[in-house]
Parts: sequence; C-alpha cells; structure tokens
Amino acid sequence: MSIAFGRYAKYYDLLYGDKDYEAECDLVEDLLRKNSRGKVTTILDAACGTGGHAVPLARKGYKITAFDVSPVMLQQARAKTSEVTFHQMDLRTFDIGGEFDACLCMFAAMNYLTHNSEIGQSLLNVRKHLRRDGLFIFDFWNGLAVLRILPETRVKTVTGDGMKVVRFVQPELDAFNHVCKSHYYLIITKGDTVLEEVEETHEVRYFFPQEIAHYLEEAAFEVLHMSPFPDLRGSVDETAWNAIAVARAK
Repeated sequence: MSIAFGRYAKYYDLLYGDKDYEAECDLVEDLLRKNSRGKVTTILDAACGTGGHAVPLARKGYKITAFDVSPVMLQQARAKTSEVTFHQMDLRTFDIGGEFDACLCMFAAMNYLTHNSEIGQSLLNVRKHLRRDGLFIFDFWNGLAVLRILPETRVKTVTGDGMKVVRFVQPELDAFNHVCKSHYYLIITKGDTVLEEVEETHEVRYFFPQEIAHYLEEAAFEVLHMSPFPDLRGSVDETAWNAIAVARAK
C-alpha cells in the first residue's frame, strides 16, 4: 500500500464536489438501522479522507472518531468541523483504543490495500475496534465489472476558488494481481496562468464478491449484506462497478 493523495489531495474536494456524501450517509444510516442489534452511537470512520462522510454523520448526532494516512487530507477535514476527533493513522497499523458500535471505510478506500497480508491485517484491526455484534460497512471496486467493462482513459474539468482543474487519468490494468494503476495528471490554472501541474499514480486493488466474503470470515466477521452501491437493490454482478458490504463482528 503506497501513500497516495500527495499534492492531488489539495484539489480533492474540488474534484469530487459532485459526490453526494449526504445521500451516501443516508444509505449508510439505513444499513445501520437494518443490520444493527443495538443502538449505534459511536462510529469509527477509517481512511476518512477530507471528512466527506464523517462530517454529515456527526451532524446527525453520531459520535465520530476518524483517521486517515494523509496529513493534507486531515488538514482539510479538521477545517470543516470540531465535532469529529481526527487522527493520522494507517489502515494496516492503526490502534486508537476502545470499541465502537460501527466502523465505516468508504469511497473505495479498502481498494488501496493491494496485498493479501495488508487486507487481512486491516480487517483484524477493524475487528479489534468493534464491540461484539458491531458493524463494518465499506464499498469497493467489484472485480466482476472491472474485467467486463474495463477501466478507460478519462478527462474531468472542474472550476472553483478562482481556479480551473483539468484532470487526466490513464489506467494500467494488472489483471493477474487484481490491480489497476491510475496515472493522474492535473493541470491547475487561474486565468491564463498555470499554477501547478501534478502527476500522481494511485494503485488500487479490485475485489471479487467471494474474495471479500473470505477475507471477512477469516477476520471473524459474518457477512450480512452485499449489493451494488449506491443502488442497494439487486446482486453484485458484472454490471455493478461499485459494491458495498455489511459485516457483523462475531
């Protein structure tokens, strides 16, 4: 697992300004209600990024503790709220102490764990931080769809804060290792002036449904739900690029 989101992180919220975090938090809350055996009050937000999910959930009244490996992302998250306790930690090694009613790991953050040992250790860390019957909810790239649809070169242009950001992404698929390397190139301009150019590669692993079930069961979880995301209806098949899983700590 490499630490991604270096200079790219400065433009993260601008690039993903069209992502409906509020709606996703509503879906998460619905999954918590349907699957929890008790009242959920404390939530650990793992690999929280700039707080896109932590902030709305805190507003809903949950006590949120969050962490991310990127100091740049955390700086932006802390600027948004004083209601969330943020830590700089790594999924593979984090140890906050205490037990939570639920843990989230959203926006495909689990996909940044590219080696088998990293996945297993991270899930054990999550399990250690959950009370018995606590819930773990996370979304991920579905390998069935990745290999059917295939990643493609994309260009995205966004504006804000007086800037224009043009992002190019060139994928490099390594099917044997279930990995896709996304080579990002960003051009940031203000008027006719180029402020910065950013080149960054993010290496992510896609997962297959039964692979996810296996890793969860090995870490003492019971799989309760797996579906496309954000549409929670139907089954995970080769048409659903994003999927979500809900597991209960045994």
